[in-house]
Order: sequence, then structure tokens, then C-alpha cells
Amino acid sequence: MRPDDLIGYLAAFLTTFSFLPQVWHTFRSRDVSGISLGMYSCFTVGVALWLVYGLVLGAWPIVIANFFTLSFAVAIVAMKLRFGRALPGPSASS
Repeated sequence: MRPDDLIGYLAAFLTTFSFLPQVWHTFRSRDVSGISLGMYSCFTVGVALWLVYGLVLGAWPIVIANFFTLSFAVAIVAMKLRFGRALPGPSASS
């Protein structure tokens, strides 16, 4: 393996798997109040484009990292959409 690929794989591993604690915390707590749907939506589209870019170039560190990052980002967006809806509370007129 070339040294530049090794650097790419290491960077990809660290930046990609840094999302795991957020995904795990959000899944367990179902607390999405601190997550911006707009930011994560833009981020998810950007990561999808990075994945396509990596595929076009045949740059496997980019492809692999962005495949996993996209999976994690989609999971966060899905949880934000699912858990972010306000639950109906008691009516003020009752």
C-alpha cells in the first residue's frame, strides 16, 4: 500500500467513525433536540456527492469513508425525523 493511501485510510477511519458516538447516543436517548435537520440534510447530500466523486476517481479511501459516513448521516437524519416530532401534550383548554 502506498503511503498516501495509508494516510487516506487512516484519515477516513478517524473522521468516519467519529460519528459513531453521536449515532449511538441518539439511538439510545432518542434525544434529537440538539441536532439541526438543515445542517445534517446538507451534510448528507455533500457526503453522497463525495461518495460519487470517489467512485468516479476510483479513490477507495474516499469511497469507503463516505459510504460509511453516508450511512451514519442518513441514520441521524432518519432519527431526527422520527424522534423529532413533538408528542401531543395535554390540551391547554382542559
